[in-house]
Amino acid sequence: MSLYYEAADVLTAPTNKGGSLKSRVFSKKDLKSPPAQVYALAIETCKWSPVLKEVIENADILRLERKLTPILSLLLVHDFLLAKKGIALPATHGLRTSVERHKGRLQAELTKARLRRKLSTMEALKAHIESGLENASDEAEAPYPRWVRINTLKTTLEDQLDTTFADYERAATIDSVRRKGSKKLYIDVHIPNLVAISPSVDLIKSYAYKSGAIIFQDKASCFPAYLLDPLPEDGDIIDSCSAPGNKTTHIAAILVDRLPEPDESTQVIHAFEKNNGRAETLEKMVNLAGSNTFTTLHAGQDFLKTDPNAAVYKNVGALLLDPSCSGSGIVGRDDMPELHLPVLSQAAAASSSNNRKKTKKGTADEENSRKRKREEEEEALEMVDDDGVVTALIRMLSSSQGYLLSRNFS
Repeated sequence: MSLYYEAADVLTAPTNKGGSLKSRVFSKKDLKSPPAQVYALAIETCKWSPVLKEVIENADILRLERKLTPILSLLLVHDFLLAKKGIALPATHGLRTSVERHKGRLQAELTKARLRRKLSTMEALKAHIESGLENASDEAEAPYPRWVRINTLKTTLEDQLDTTFADYERAATIDSVRRKGSKKLYIDVHIPNLVAISPSVDLIKSYAYKSGAIIFQDKASCFPAYLLDPLPEDGDIIDSCSAPGNKTTHIAAILVDRLPEPDESTQVIHAFEKNNGRAETLEKMVNLAGSNTFTTLHAGQDFLKTDPNAAVYKNVGALLLDPSCSGSGIVGRDDMPELHLPVLSQAAAASSSNNRKKTKKGTADEENSRKRKREEEEEALEMVDDDGVVTALIRMLSSSQGYLLSRNFS
């Protein structure tokens, strides 16, 4: 299976090409494995690489398994120790067996790595890794906060402050929410109904997230709908490149916020997405957020090929054009995740090198010995009789013994 080689290729590609890890994976046209699977393996391995580096180096498997490269060892050991189904290779595959034969040592080193971090369970270690602050000191800050848009189609900022964020400390500045181990909330001063929370806090399992009351959306992604500033008198609106739907539902929320009664809206949002796969994501998002009643989905349609004179678009007075891109220029999006590669100790590397030299030398000596023996045999088998005629001796072997048969060639 090519999954591990493709993930290794993405992670070791030259950094001067630019682009985030996600854009690098999903822009590759020659992947044999599903891009989502390659991305998930690569990003999770990067998160865990500080711990996996310790485990691999202390287990000394790079010296013992010469087939393993540092990057392949990270990817394989990640799946062996952390993936539910283990290494995604056949049981007899060489790469899989090269890791699994060290099962006891690897598991023991993972336990030691957890205890060195003073974490009592694997769940605690996973939470520690997800915080993104594995290498940070107690007073360090994460690079960026997590942005959460309050979906006013289903709730209000006040309701969420009283429920989902009831036990969060209110922060006076954006910097203070980035402090390690904190549980703080900052209300943005630019985009209404947008808050920043500490990045180590996980809200994916919360009712608010599952019900669509809150939406994870970067601040940069909130500006297009905010700047469009649609009004009731603007009529219908086209969102030309809609998937995954964050901006579409943000437009809907802005429209409804300006109505005396939410049910009074007669405006329609035409959401276009020419990619069928992304259109499915768009539909799920629109339904979850509650904007489906006045959002018309144009799945699989390119808005550039739409007839602007069609009757269905006669009331359109605004258009949001935010084409899909690589995320270039957005804070934090251009960064490749940090990868910690295991290395051989100098002593182990020297020992391994000497062993290889000895092996190569021994192999060469054996080959030379066999060659000399063959030459001696050939010389012995080529004889000249008393008349000066060369006699070729043909060696014939039976199952029980060997004998020589001579024949003269004139």
